Amino acid sequence: MGMLQDSLDKAVQGAFTRPIPKSAPARMRYLVKALKGTRAAAEALGISQRTVERYVRGQLKQPRPDLAGRLECEVKQRWQPQVRARARQAAATTGGIVIDTRARFGFTAALGSTDDARLRLITQTLPPAYAARLFDAQDAGAGEQQLRTIAAEGLQEIYFRDRGRRAAGLQVEFTDIDYLDFEL
Repeated sequence: MGMLQDSLDKAVQGAFTRPIPKSAPARMRYLVKALKGTRAAAEALGISQRTVERYVRGQLKQPRPDLAGRLECEVKQRWQPQVRARARQAAATTGGIVIDTRARFGFTAALGSTDDARLRLITQTLPPAYAARLFDAQDAGAGEQQLRTIAAEGLQEIYFRDRGRRAAGLQVEFTDIDYLDFEL
């Protein structure tokens, strides 16, 4: 996954009301229950069905580091789906989404302008319409560039154009992202 997709997932995970299971057997039991069978869990993790059964029974307790990472990722993707959906819905309808980034912003502006690209640190709340566009694009399988474009449009409108009060012809380019975090 890309930086924006991971950050959107992490923001939604911040709304969880309970932590994910900590031990490997507990995580495996949850995954088996969520996927409705050991065969589906084994296919999702890329291991044998017998290995999944051993974790469920508690015969195996310490997975290899690569399996532990895949197991945690699969459980996080499926953990508390109703809480996840409510948080996304609230951000897309009423609350918006906060973007915190340090990136290079370049501009296409009028001739003679001093709007050269430079590194900026920005923390800004994007309106619910942009949060909805980001989540819809993520659900549709949009690539990193499409998500970056939506975020740039939101920052362009809210931060740089001040909701249409200034810099009417300004076009923002969102490049060289140092870090990026979303919060609901």
